[in-house]
Amino acid sequence: MSRWIVALLVPLSFLTACGGSSDTAAHQPAVVEEVAGTDVSRITLTPEAAKRLDIKTADVEKRAGATIIPYSAIFYSPTGEAWTYTNREGLTFVREQIVVDSIDGARVRLTKGPAPGTKVATVGVAELYGAETGVGADSGH
Repeated sequence: MSRWIVALLVPLSFLTACGGSSDTAAHQPAVVEEVAGTDVSRITLTPEAAKRLDIKTADVEKRAGATIIPYSAIFYSPTGEAWTYTNREGLTFVREQIVVDSIDGARVRLTKGPAPGTKVATVGVAELYGAETGVGADSGH
């Protein structure tokens, strides 16, 4: 529950330079595009933004017939839904809804989620949500 509260409070200053430049496209740390037919967006980070956020990923695993992701890959929305950010190419991330079956320490067993072998973000998850939804975008920088 506290994970989504943190996400709501995380300023996008992690993603935005505090310089006075008003060049939008050339200096945007993230490009956010709607994914047609869904309520999620595709977030593409610049290499500099990914480095500042220290973005890390891990592979979705299949163990004993179960789909497993790291606990740090889970994000809870303000309405209580569980999500993860998939990373299928380069520095591009897409939020995907998951259903948690059980949590065992740092590992989470899913009944619904990305396929084994898919990469999911494990560090920078709250900042990706902020970039996607605009939370903290008016940070004054």
